[in-house]
Amino acid sequence: MSPDPGRSRLRFAARAVLGIGLAVVVCGLAGTSLVGAVIGGLAALLALFTVTDATVRGQAVTTALLPVAGLPVLTAAAALHDHPVARDLTFLAVVGAGVYARRWGPRGHSLGVFAFMTFFIAQFLHATTDRLPEMYAAVLLSVAAAAAVRFGLWCYERRLSPPAVLAPPAGTGLARITTRQAVQATAGAGFALVVGQLVSEERWYWAVGATWWVFVNTTSRGDTLVRGFRRVLGTVVGIGLGFLIAVPLAGSAAPTAVLAAVCVFGIFYTAAVSYTWMMLCVTVLAELLYGLLDFLSPGLLALRLAETGVGALGAALAVLFVLPVTTHAVTDAWIQRALRCVHACTAEAAARLAGTRGADPAPRVAELEQLLGRVRLSVAPLVHPLNPMYGRKRRARRVLALLDDCAREIRGLVAVAADPEASHDARLAAACWRVETAVEALTGGRPLPARADGPGAAGPALAHLHGLERALAELATPLRTPSGSPLVGA
Repeated sequence: MSPDPGRSRLRFAARAVLGIGLAVVVCGLAGTSLVGAVIGGLAALLALFTVTDATVRGQAVTTALLPVAGLPVLTAAAALHDHPVARDLTFLAVVGAGVYARRWGPRGHSLGVFAFMTFFIAQFLHATTDRLPEMYAAVLLSVAAAAAVRFGLWCYERRLSPPAVLAPPAGTGLARITTRQAVQATAGAGFALVVGQLVSEERWYWAVGATWWVFVNTTSRGDTLVRGFRRVLGTVVGIGLGFLIAVPLAGSAAPTAVLAAVCVFGIFYTAAVSYTWMMLCVTVLAELLYGLLDFLSPGLLALRLAETGVGALGAALAVLFVLPVTTHAVTDAWIQRALRCVHACTAEAAARLAGTRGADPAPRVAELEQLLGRVRLSVAPLVHPLNPMYGRKRRARRVLALLDDCAREIRGLVAVAADPEASHDARLAAACWRVETAVEALTGGRPLPARADGPGAAGPALAHLHGLERALAELATPLRTPSGSPLVGA
């Protein structure tokens, strides 16, 4: 039901079905067993899902590096199959390293996820060293097949403008969010591993996987808790569907393949808009794969729910008590960056209107859209229906609405500035100065300057600047509590 501008999610999902289907066929033609086909399909899924570099060239490089990150981990997992203590410690090290790698941006994130999932899949398939040659071949063939579809057969990204790339939040040591999250994820995974093994000596890795995926694409305590709730909800609904769909199939090849393709489509189509729906599709896909491997039973589904609960609990305990990163800290940082971008947009537009050669606010507008997207993600826990703090919820919604107003006025101002007939006058210069001063006051905690009255018919550029002034002035109230501190989060 969510909007799909340019049908980007539809193309993303359809290409995934094609790429993963081709990978499974290639593995079958190469003579791999069912286990080889499964690991190949999952490797292709990860290659198509996790690689998110801004440019096609960057995506191709990251895809080529996936086996470099995954095959050594697969080797370690298989070699340590009969050495539980060493295996568990290595798994925790992979968790920590995988999360820490996010400090290097999308490529580090992709390689970290692939490395973790390779270890996870090795536990899922009970990989041993005698199976390594077949698994190596399946991974390499599948990544190559996925790359052939993504960069050869259907590379729709070549026709799109590359998105603005946001620099990661600054910081060193434990002040860096990715470092704190690496410690949190390792601690949460350690809890999940120990308790998960008490629940089941065979399927304990489900709990570790649940903890890992709760931490993916989260940056704060509130965000992680909401994601954990959504994971459990999606798993519960998916297990219910499993009783209706996967269990009766009992591993029948043809209908299982069709439903697996539907689940893959659902994973890719819903990932950007609903983690609950994505987890529902992931759960049903896992049940179908277990049916193919002849492991599926009602008891196994109940066990998956229990292990998912353990993993979500591990993530919750970690973010609450191990180097917590508050929603307030993350939200405030992104809002500050968005406001500074408003300042830069206004300055560039003013220079363009004044006739300065080379002044171009368009890239700043693209950056502002990216920053507002991050603000919405960080504020999501505050506006979640289950958040009991209604005052904060109302204030957060007001901040989002006013930031959207700022973005709308900036887009209008930039559109006017792009008009070659637009001219500059003293009123525009004064209005731009007031906007820039208002942003500096908001980000510096100082009183805002007096706002000019009436914009009206003085011209479209001046009207947008007055609208921007109004939105910034109104932002001062929800961004600051009576004591003068910024918007407080969870």
